[in-house]
Amino acid sequence: MDYVSELRKLVGHKPLILTGAVVLALNKKNELLLQHRTDGGWRLPGGLMELGESLEDTARREVREETNLAVGELNF
Repeated sequence: MDYVSELRKLVGHKPLILTGAVVLALNKKNELLLQHRTDGGWRLPGGLMELGESLEDTARREVREETNLAVGELNF
């Protein structure tokens, strides 16, 4: 998230268009993986792309960071 922090220092609160990825992870029962948020809500694992990453790299990293799960095959 250092990249976004550095951009914010330069542009302040002006709108930014950033690339990110979310993952729809299904198990063999077709159950969807959701994260329980600290605010009580639920969300898909995902986040913003870092410099030098592909979308696939971003998806894998975010799932690992947020759920400690390793992602297998990705389908786009």
